[in-house]
Amino acid sequence: MLYLFSMEIIKIHDKSFEPYIEAEQIQQIIQRMASEVAKDMEDTCPLFVSVLNGAFMFASDFVRHYKADCEITFVKLASYQGMQSTEKVVELIGLDIPVEGRDVVVLEDIIDTGNTLEEIYRIFHDKKVKSLRIATLFFKPDAYKKDLKIDYVGQPIPNRFIVGYGLDYDELGRNLPQIYQLNNSITMTNLVLFGKPGAGKGTQAAFLKDKYNLVHISTGDLFRFNIKNETKLGKLAQSYMDKGDLVPDEVTIQMLQQEIENNPKAEGFIFDGFPRTIAQAEALDDFLASKGMKIHGTLALEANDEILIQRLLERGKVSGRTDDQDESKIRNRFVEYNEKTAPLIEFYKKQGKYHGIDGIGTIEEITTRLSNAIDNLK
Repeated sequence: MLYLFSMEIIKIHDKSFEPYIEAEQIQQIIQRMASEVAKDMEDTCPLFVSVLNGAFMFASDFVRHYKADCEITFVKLASYQGMQSTEKVVELIGLDIPVEGRDVVVLEDIIDTGNTLEEIYRIFHDKKVKSLRIATLFFKPDAYKKDLKIDYVGQPIPNRFIVGYGLDYDELGRNLPQIYQLNNSITMTNLVLFGKPGAGKGTQAAFLKDKYNLVHISTGDLFRFNIKNETKLGKLAQSYMDKGDLVPDEVTIQMLQQEIENNPKAEGFIFDGFPRTIAQAEALDDFLASKGMKIHGTLALEANDEILIQRLLERGKVSGRTDDQDESKIRNRFVEYNEKTAPLIEFYKKQGKYHGIDGIGTIEEITTRLSNAIDNLK
């Protein structure tokens, strides 16, 4: 069902959306596009092919603004399931009129990954059309994965999920006269988790992930996954590591961005092992802001060094980890942690997002303290 909130925020199913592009602005964009196409189609009668279901409102207004002879027909394709592209396009209804020798202009509501566009090009590959042009009301350049020509773009937009004006979320919202974007700030909880070696950060992250239905993003896990699977970013990271160089921040943040993009329905994220520097924290803030998101709180497990050293030494006897068996190496790790983390503590304190948590006690006691802090954030 569709519900209205104050300040025009709407809710569809379990997601909240905020106003993004007004109805009047949409009409201005379409009028401009119609004029551009008419100029290129001078002295011809183009065939407009509208891609259902999303483009029906766009196609209707487009031909209304088009001031020359034209014809229009429809095809129906499916490329979305909920909020996430299925990466597979299925043709449902094909062309039912001859197109050979015609100037064809395909009207699309939105192009993101390009999967639907690839299917459109496939459809027309053997149709012997005189010309084929693509006109899309919205285009997400950050999500686009194909090397296929797009002739007319109404408005490029960030890689955000939008509804309205023919676009839907699980078939609702198409009838909205303007465009709304997903508002993550209302429902999401994004956390940065700090903790010295031995503070139990990994254990607590696992509990919090399950309790609050969050996605746990560990930079260590991301690096291992990308390198093991020889992804483009993994190969790039490995090239720096092979030379003994540090992997640049931009490579790490791209891995994080990719992981966030892979979880569009997430109710929040726990960032573990990132950021480690002010530059990384600023890059993370900038990226999240571009997605309509933000860090809600930074939780730091605080504990006395001497207690943690004894805890690590005991752990080393069981795990066999050499870095947990040498006290001098452990102390060096603490020095490095303090040096790197101190500026970040000040960074998040200035934002009012830093929360120190007593990290000494049973696992259950520490989980309760962290949960109380998170509940206060929400």
